[in-house]
Amino acid sequence: MKKLLSLLAAASLAFSFAAQAADASAPAKKELTPQQQKMKTCNADAKTKALKGDERKAFMKECLSAKKTVAAPAKQQDKMKTCNADAKTKALKGDARKAFMKECLAAKPA
Repeated sequence: MKKLLSLLAAASLAFSFAAQAADASAPAKKELTPQQQKMKTCNADAKTKALKGDERKAFMKECLSAKKTVAAPAKQQDKMKTCNADAKTKALKGDARKAFMKECLAAKPA
């Protein structure tokens, strides 16, 4: 019985070290490219509008091919929708969501 317990303890210790090593070797998150950011925003907008199938496909095509408009700032309501969708995608709750929303809404449009 003692051998079994010591074997289990050794195995769990080995798995613990292996899990920590896997976490340490995970690559750090990279900044999104402008195209990736645009894709993320368009996906969030399509999700907010609950688009499916051909409607979603057409919306995404139009959204992704749209040129940036530097002169026209994003409307606050649109910004709020996008930030809410991003927070929901990230499954943020409580203080983490509040901090994310504050930062997202304060960010200047690209």
